[in-house]
Amino acid sequence: MVNQLDPVVSRFVAAVNTGDSAGFSDLLTPDVTMSDDGSDRDVRDWVDSEIFGSNARMDVESVSDGGRALVANYTNDRWGAMRTAWRFTVAGDKIARFETGQA
Repeated sequence: MVNQLDPVVSRFVAAVNTGDSAGFSDLLTPDVTMSDDGSDRDVRDWVDSEIFGSNARMDVESVSDGGRALVANYTNDRWGAMRTAWRFTVAGDKIARFETGQA
């Protein structure tokens, strides 16, 4: 399933799953934005809290929109496991926006 992802989105998932915060940061545009359950959030604070500060993992279940949308079983130490939907806006080889929420 992961091989159907857009290459930039695939690197995003890999960085989350390996705890590679530096590699993750390199994937984002300087003005990246994001939303969680429909509310825009501060990207750096959210990523520190929900991904790298809580041992997050993504198990991709399905891929759509040319590999720029996915549904994943998302697990972290803060919230446990949940089924989540993700959408990505890719600009060149970077992510300009990502949106996530419960699926």
